[in-house]
Amino acid sequence: MFDIGLQELILIFVIALLVFGPKNLPQLGRSLGRAMREFKKASAEFESTIRTNLQIDEIDSPPPTPEPAPLEVTTATTAATPASTEPTESLAPTTEGLATEAPPGEAFVAQRGSKLFHTRECGWVRRISEPERVYFKRVAEAKEASLQPCPSCEPWEPA
Repeated sequence: MFDIGLQELILIFVIALLVFGPKNLPQLGRSLGRAMREFKKASAEFESTIRTNLQIDEIDSPPPTPEPAPLEVTTATTAATPASTEPTESLAPTTEGLATEAPPGEAFVAQRGSKLFHTRECGWVRRISEPERVYFKRVAEAKEASLQPCPSCEPWEPA
């Protein structure tokens, strides 16, 4: 780290010995060691706090998106031509397995067990599966549930 050789280290030690004296030098070394230890502990605690706060809104991996249901093929015979027995195919997609809409009027969304709430338009809401969503009509309701506003969408309501 520092490019200090043996000669420079001896020179620093001799100057410290002359300035502080032989009686105070061990006490000075101890207090310097304690200060370094406290600094390391404080920096480790700060780092863990930052790591925790960065993961405050991290969501578990979303469940796999449901694949669209296969198209239903129905066979029917036409009544106009009794001689024709060829089946006709109806290619109407089904709505089974598609995501349901959020209840109308619910402007704010949170994930169960999360600490944040979002507006419905926030990009994080798409990552929350429907069974995990909790809806709120007002910001006050979400704050009463001890939730904090999302820092990216900053939910608010006019006064």
